[in-house]
Amino acid sequence: LGTKHLLDCSREAGVKKFIYTSSPSVVYGTEALDGADESLPYPDTYLTAYPKTKAAAEKMVLAANCDDFLTCALRPHLIWGPGDNHLIPRILESAASGKLMQVGDGENKVDITYVENGAMAHIQAEEALKPGSVVAGQAYFIGDAQEVKLWPWINDLLVQAGQQPLKKKISYGKARFIGMLMERFYKFFRLKGEPRMTRFVAAQLATSHYFSHEKAKRDFGYIAPIDSETAMQRTMQWLLETKR
Repeated sequence: LGTKHLLDCSREAGVKKFIYTSSPSVVYGTEALDGADESLPYPDTYLTAYPKTKAAAEKMVLAANCDDFLTCALRPHLIWGPGDNHLIPRILESAASGKLMQVGDGENKVDITYVENGAMAHIQAEEALKPGSVVAGQAYFIGDAQEVKLWPWINDLLVQAGQQPLKKKISYGKARFIGMLMERFYKFFRLKGEPRMTRFVAAQLATSHYFSHEKAKRDFGYIAPIDSETAMQRTMQWLLETKR
């Protein structure tokens, strides 16, 4: 409904362009996605409300595209970097408290999106979003130049932040089973908040989900301007400054 209200208010105010920050999870069911592109359809069912509602909003935005109101959707995955109040802090806090453990064999690859790269994609998409443009009414996967192996990347982050790399591990099957039990427990007792483990979280942590960025490169010239080494250096500098 938040996206619907924004669309309605934007049109009433005479806004001409509307770019929706979506998520790759809108096309994620339970299977691994290796280099998938935008031809991938929305799944029939979702494991949780987050991807389901993101998909509903994305469909709404793309359907609203017309000559007088141009829209598109960008799908950045795992946004990180200076100012992050979600991904990086949760990883560091969970690891420091001993609650974080590797799920799966550690070989799964994922897209990540350094915040400045994601911002640049929005700027480039806005500049290309013109009447008759191929960008209008389209969705795009975006991310850093190269996917990463999730768990080695997390361990590198921990080490650079002065913590120990992870030693605890759990199989994907066991994590998924625990997630299912916790979901049912929360639902049965009508508990507020979110379980520490869910089937969706287990799948996200153990399977590959990285995507082709070729469509974004072709249609609006997207190339991630900040390389991974610079991105990590800037993030570590920010972490050091926030600890002072």
